[in-house]
Amino acid sequence: MQLRSLLIRLHLAEGIGYAGMAKVLHSCLRQHRVLTTVAELTKAAHLSTADARRFRADWESARFNQAVARHQELQILTILDTDYPITLMESFQPPLVLFLQGKRQLLATPQLAIVGARQASPYAARCVAQLLEPLAGSGLTIISGLAHGTDSCAHRQALRVKLPTIGVIGTGLDVVYPRQNKDLQREVGQVGLLISEYPLGSAPARYHFPERNRIIAGLCAALVVVEAREHSGSLITANLALQNNRNVLAVPGPIDAPMSVGCNQLILAGAKPVLNSRHIIEEIYHKI
Repeated sequence: MQLRSLLIRLHLAEGIGYAGMAKVLHSCLRQHRVLTTVAELTKAAHLSTADARRFRADWESARFNQAVARHQELQILTILDTDYPITLMESFQPPLVLFLQGKRQLLATPQLAIVGARQASPYAARCVAQLLEPLAGSGLTIISGLAHGTDSCAHRQALRVKLPTIGVIGTGLDVVYPRQNKDLQREVGQVGLLISEYPLGSAPARYHFPERNRIIAGLCAALVVVEAREHSGSLITANLALQNNRNVLAVPGPIDAPMSVGCNQLILAGAKPVLNSRHIIEEIYHKI
């Protein structure tokens, strides 16, 4: 078995998780061989007795073999692949395996992340349209999380002005969340790129979305926060981007607007206020 195949199989197995997979990968690379037996894998992953029992039961099950066969039909990107983005590899907890739908080559393009509140105001929609329309033909790809509100505005506006767009989702590729984005998710997967860290059939879970956000923060060259409440998920994504040495910009808003508190605080802390698309171009192409 090749190491890449092992990594994919581990990703689909129950009981091992990211930390265990990383330990197995490092062990294989250190020993210059691919571990194959359950005993070797559980030992290398440092699994607890309960997790080792769970892993063994799943690894040897018919369900697992069916899942492996089903996922072989997908585009799969692993950290071992030559086209794995170097920016993502250098980011916080780089994903070891990703499932893709659409234009894989968009991973090699400079990416601008647009994030913001799920309960986006009309002001956010206007800002997204005003910022993205002049970027048509700029060579940028718009990346976001296909959530309600600002994310959806960013993807729709990118599609409208024919900017490439990438959606990083917190479910399996065959699951739509929120349901209202069914048509949008399908269109992004057809003309852009969908990315998921989760196997087919995976439903949305609370912890999936911070994990999804780290991928957005890792892939982008710069990130724009359009609207954000204090202590919001968008600010967590912005902090991850800063930790990855990405440029972070924020759209200023009224000081009495709850949806602008996060953006205004980012600007106070040193983020660049973005007033027009030229500010975005300056940050992106200065960075790359």
